[in-house]
Amino acid sequence: MSERLENRILLRLQAELKERTLWWKGEWWPANRFLALVEACETNLRESGFDEGQRLVLLLPNCPLVLALSMAAWRLKGAVAPLNLQSGAAAIAENLGVLDPWGVVMPSGMESLDEAIRAAGHSTFVCQLDEPIQKSAGIKGNPDLAETAVVFSTSGTTGTPKAVIITHSNLLDNTTRVFEFVEELRKDDVFLNVLPNFHTLGYSVSGILPLTTGLPQAIIPGFMPPQNAIEAIREACVTVMVAVPTMVALTLATAAKGADIGKSLRVIICGGDRLNPNFDKRARETMNLSILEGYGLTECSPVVTVNPCLARRKLGTVGPFLPGYESRVLDREGNEVETGQDGVLWVKGASVTPGYFRSPEKTAERFRDGWFNTGDIVRVDADGYVTILDRDTDILIVGGFNVYPQEVERVLQEHPAIHMAAVIGIQHPVSGEIPKAFVILKENETVSQRELVQFCKEKLAHYKVPRKIEFVASFPLSPAGKVLRRKLREMEKQASTVSLS
Repeated sequence: MSERLENRILLRLQAELKERTLWWKGEWWPANRFLALVEACETNLRESGFDEGQRLVLLLPNCPLVLALSMAAWRLKGAVAPLNLQSGAAAIAENLGVLDPWGVVMPSGMESLDEAIRAAGHSTFVCQLDEPIQKSAGIKGNPDLAETAVVFSTSGTTGTPKAVIITHSNLLDNTTRVFEFVEELRKDDVFLNVLPNFHTLGYSVSGILPLTTGLPQAIIPGFMPPQNAIEAIREACVTVMVAVPTMVALTLATAAKGADIGKSLRVIICGGDRLNPNFDKRARETMNLSILEGYGLTECSPVVTVNPCLARRKLGTVGPFLPGYESRVLDREGNEVETGQDGVLWVKGASVTPGYFRSPEKTAERFRDGWFNTGDIVRVDADGYVTILDRDTDILIVGGFNVYPQEVERVLQEHPAIHMAAVIGIQHPVSGEIPKAFVILKENETVSQRELVQFCKEKLAHYKVPRKIEFVASFPLSPAGKVLRRKLREMEKQASTVSLS
């Protein structure tokens, strides 16, 4: 039988019962306090009827209970399924219908949501964020394999709900390889656990990696306002922050306004979406630290590539592949491309999901002969460093030429007045599509559309230059902070319909 997460974590915690493990609400918990919470949750779950193969949905913000219930469920050979508490009753109900859970754990004070979930036929457990789950009857669903550790619900960039199976061996492989491969990580690091736990990067790299490797972590329920994270970094002496670019941008802006972040933070590991290369310069100037960019997918537990250290990183790339991955870059006909050429990334390895939960058709769509189709267009250089060009579904076809939104966005974000940019394709009677950019200006900065177009003309081929630029105050974001281009396309379509009516 393969190694399980709870066994590795318990073996370590029991050897250091007095060592600090979790920082929560301004206080460090030693390992024995966390283990007591795990044991109480396990007892109450077992006596409530939770057993092998069942799924416990965690409708919780980041908190000690998320990690304790994960451990408790695993010890009973079950699994957890984190969901976004803020996604709305309809979306939650849709996901619950897929997950077939034994029970749903949620915080107190959510009476209307509790009633809606119960009305949909599910059992709920209302709790405090740092106290044991109470005994109550669950509803047994069809059991899954005991090897399943977590089921993540994700819509990716398509909007189509999927439930991704992540096994114990998936998480053990990925967390171990990340810690060994990223040379900036040290055995005395303190992690910040703020990226939402329903996001695999937050759950795995911010939460499980510290537990499996013996590193303390500071947990805060949510990132907003950014002052929350800055106070936790300073008070808990955090050294490593795992973040998405939106969080980096907000942290930089808050620090630039004079917020005291302290001197402990050494490195930010950033993933989940493209990173503005200018953020690294601003991070060095504002906070005296640098950023390691990586890339991953929920289906890969999640890290696939990452820049290993400051000395060997390549800005603008997401680094080389973690050891253990096999990779192929294929064209649209399925042929492998030459080094340095663009194509769709396929991967294989111990971190890759065995498939989608109870969905053999979705699994068949993304897997071929054991290889997983990431759906991302990449370019791999001679040193093995990967540049993410775009999602396969986000490519613009302008007059027969491929245009990758990320390339145009990267150029726009080099302009000193631009804070963030997002590019989509809009219909054009001659070219088929043309690029349109949505931009957010930095505070107190101004620039005209004409100036930005000219700026792009000096750096891009003519067909890649955005023909239209719209200034906006914010972007539609996923719960994990990704810019949702599909929402921008929907907004553009609606605006076009209104203008024609």
